[in-house]
Amino acid sequence: MFDIITIGAATRDVFLLSDQFTFIHSREFETGIGECVSFGTKIDLQKVVFTTGGGATNAAATFANLGYSTAAWCRVGDDVAGRDVLEDLKNHKIKTNLIEKVAGGVTAYSTLLTAPNGERTALVLRGVSSTFSEKNIPWSKLKTHTVYITSLGGNLSLAKKIISQFKKDDVFIAWNPGKSELQKGWKNFRSILPLVDIFIVNREEAEILTSKKALEEMFGVLNRAGGISVITDGPKGAYLKSTGKILHTATTGVRSISRTGAGDAFGSGLVAGWLKYNDLKKAAAVGIFNAESVIQKIGAKAGVIKTWPTEKQLNKIKIT
Repeated sequence: MFDIITIGAATRDVFLLSDQFTFIHSREFETGIGECVSFGTKIDLQKVVFTTGGGATNAAATFANLGYSTAAWCRVGDDVAGRDVLEDLKNHKIKTNLIEKVAGGVTAYSTLLTAPNGERTALVLRGVSSTFSEKNIPWSKLKTHTVYITSLGGNLSLAKKIISQFKKDDVFIAWNPGKSELQKGWKNFRSILPLVDIFIVNREEAEILTSKKALEEMFGVLNRAGGISVITDGPKGAYLKSTGKILHTATTGVRSISRTGAGDAFGSGLVAGWLKYNDLKKAAAVGIFNAESVIQKIGAKAGVIKTWPTEKQLNKIKIT
């Protein structure tokens, strides 16, 4: 029996850092901003960092570092990248016996073009992380008190089956779905969300799911299902609601070196804090503390906190 099992993607990450990555504002880009380099030239890099990522493994690092017995259920190929992922998980004392090694499969791979301000564009090969199916679920091994579910490559029906089964076993459920799942729309989420104890999305994802723009309206939709709803908003912090008023937890403004993994660090820190304190304000502060530690390092796991923050450290994080 594990304290926590995380479910979702595992990736091999390579960070490319260069001061020659520039930003261009244009409506041609989905986000309104393009990260660009000169075509047909050689671009000098200041640094290259190899590490591992993916929602399931990033979250698992937080839980394991904070003393929870933790396992990750994810899929890797029987390739060099897959072996690197497994080795990194073992270094973080995360149990790997649930991980499926797919013969002939390709491990998910991300190349992250990281600019001096910490923002990045990710070039992603989903690999075997995009091919979860019900037949892959090792039900007999998934014994835990808490489950933290991340993206399953767009397989929303599988996420529903996993959540339904864990709820039957009275497991505490946290869910941070991927964009490809959220694009299926609210009507495909509303039946399953009442089974989820903590539901985490970023602001863009909340808008996609609820078809609302105003914060109060988004929470009005999400909290119909009950539980704790969380909407993260990058450097602006995060908003949380269970009952009563919306809480806002601000960031402290620390300088970012790389924002990769910040969302995973906040979500897993929040859940870890909730399990420890059963207090939403303290849990949110742990999440911010973890996220701000991560953005000061290159790599989604490099800055994950290794000990619980002190009361003094938590009190520095403003929550209104």
